[in-house]
Amino acid sequence: MDKSLKGRDYIETQDFTLQEINQLLDVAKDLKAKFHRGEPTILLPHQTVFLLFFDNSTRTRNAFEAGATQLGADAHFLDSKVTQIAHGETAKDTGLILGSMGHGIAIRHDLILDEGNKYMREVAAATEVPVMNMQCDVDHPTQTLADIMTIREIFGDDLRGRKIAVSWAYSPSYAKPLSVPQGLITLMTRMGMDVTLAHPPEYRLMDRCMKTARENANAAGTKFEVVDNMDDAFKNADIVYPKSWGPYDLMLQRRDARSDAQMKQIEEQMLSMNARYKPWICNSERMQRARKTAIYMHCLPADRNAEVTNEVIDGPQSVVFQEAENRLHTAKAIMASTMRERPFK
Repeated sequence: MDKSLKGRDYIETQDFTLQEINQLLDVAKDLKAKFHRGEPTILLPHQTVFLLFFDNSTRTRNAFEAGATQLGADAHFLDSKVTQIAHGETAKDTGLILGSMGHGIAIRHDLILDEGNKYMREVAAATEVPVMNMQCDVDHPTQTLADIMTIREIFGDDLRGRKIAVSWAYSPSYAKPLSVPQGLITLMTRMGMDVTLAHPPEYRLMDRCMKTARENANAAGTKFEVVDNMDDAFKNADIVYPKSWGPYDLMLQRRDARSDAQMKQIEEQMLSMNARYKPWICNSERMQRARKTAIYMHCLPADRNAEVTNEVIDGPQSVVFQEAENRLHTAKAIMASTMRERPFK
């Protein structure tokens, strides 16, 4: 195991060089192969990682819990609502305490714009143990690492000239975070792919993520473009990644809401706005606009027959379950690469 990443925080993929991202992917590939051969990988014996959640989770929580167990570590699940955070304990104090008791801290804080990423960095500044982002308002770097791992398994490591379409899609369930599409446009432009982003006008992404995606594309010699419809985005795509996220201005209003009643009203407005764009669905007709070898991806859970039809998500072009399994192997790679045994000094 290369020890060059020991002690590093993993908060945004942009914080790591391309070489370091590839290093994590190599570790994930090796751990996946050993997992399927039934070989033990006790790389973090007797270590503890705290998993702090401000939002619900299925794949992320289980990837880290199962991954920690398979590495020989213990994962402690913490619901922020039943910790002293709910009574006002600061990010600094939380980081100091958890960091003194274990070997790593992983955090999901994704629903409120301009809060989650800031909170994680405040925790990271207070502790010497690595802080890992299980999804914030800016990025979902464990998801996108699994996404690029999956894409490479299918198309190979040389992705130059491949096109990925990242598109908004309709959802009737709730206003979802912006971090998955933001994470995709900032990472995939670095990985040699041409990226097309599609969304209705109300569903823009954070300015800083758009700026980063453009800069990454320029540096890598790839393309980054924005269109206003799914059909154009899907045309000749090798990978399609349609998913829902919340309307930006209303997400800001939700951030500033001062009561549960305000929050509920804004959530209703967001779902009403979503409903204006019900035709934004990934169906077999749209898949025909992509290349014949194109794959359908989604971070899951997908709103079936809203974001995507059953025919597509259960069809031969769907790789969502391969993608979901890779969440385990990339979570293990991140923990194994960054967590370290004491002493720290």
